[in-house]
Amino acid sequence: MVLVVVTNLPATFFCLKLRNLLWATSKHDVYLLQNSSVMHWFALCKRSKEVLNVARPIVPTTKCLQSLPEPLSRVQISTMCVKDNLLVAGGFHGELICKYLNQQDVAFSTKVTMEENAITNSVDICNSPSGSKWVIISNNDAQIRFYDATNFVCFNQFRFPWSVNNASVSPNGKLMAVLGDSAECLVSESHTGKVISTLKGHSDYSFASAWHPDGRILATGNQDTTCRLWDIRNMSQSFEVLKGNMGAIRGLKFSSDGRFMAMAEPADFVHIFDTKSWYEKAQEIDLFGEIAGISFSPDTEGLFIGVADRMYGSVLEFSRRHHNGNLEPIY
Repeated sequence: MVLVVVTNLPATFFCLKLRNLLWATSKHDVYLLQNSSVMHWFALCKRSKEVLNVARPIVPTTKCLQSLPEPLSRVQISTMCVKDNLLVAGGFHGELICKYLNQQDVAFSTKVTMEENAITNSVDICNSPSGSKWVIISNNDAQIRFYDATNFVCFNQFRFPWSVNNASVSPNGKLMAVLGDSAECLVSESHTGKVISTLKGHSDYSFASAWHPDGRILATGNQDTTCRLWDIRNMSQSFEVLKGNMGAIRGLKFSSDGRFMAMAEPADFVHIFDTKSWYEKAQEIDLFGEIAGISFSPDTEGLFIGVADRMYGSVLEFSRRHHNGNLEPIY
């Protein structure tokens, strides 16, 4: 399969160790950070709409006192996630904001920690083993916090020996990958935080992880410029090492059908791997600028890349090319 650029959307990203500031909920709907606003880009009619403005005071509407909501002001978004009609954003000072896309007001906001170095490194929306929705937030205070995505009550938090840069939950909700300021990556039970395996092989700090939709393969991205692939049935060593060109691996995403994996460096390069070729076939996208996020559309027909540059900031949309009615082997 081959990717072809079909859209170049102007955009401005605030960048500091960019983390997942772009999400596609369909091949026509993209959410991205522009200055102090999260915008919804409608590809079909080529227009955008503001979804959230964090330069204004944020007053949550949740009535559940157990969730300890609090107003926020002057938030700088460091990371975000958009899934299942819910937008979750984290801030540089430990802020957490949750907003339903079909509602005007913010449902929930709070500061999860008052520590000085409290940047929110990653947020995720995932399924629990029972099928309910969780919001997971990872911070520089070495903790991961779990929130119920219905009433936004924090029901679990786990502490680790180092700042947590990323956490991701397996498709069945039972396992959690934990990565941070360590060469080792951890796999733990999601409901207890108990570490069941320590992944060794990287030589520097880790920043990104992604689970294959079948739940058997975990990808980890590291400052050592590599992505390692692990089979959870045998985690004693990685079964494949994928190398970037210049920088740390900051972004990893599998397509929803599991056919492709996208791997983003901090700037200039995004690599697309064909999982059916056991990651041997690949396409490299060479662009200009820091990369603010990568996202496959749910139908796998498109790939969106956020480019952060003061003059040339944009969202690049790539379309999956079909040949004689069949898919070509790589993106």
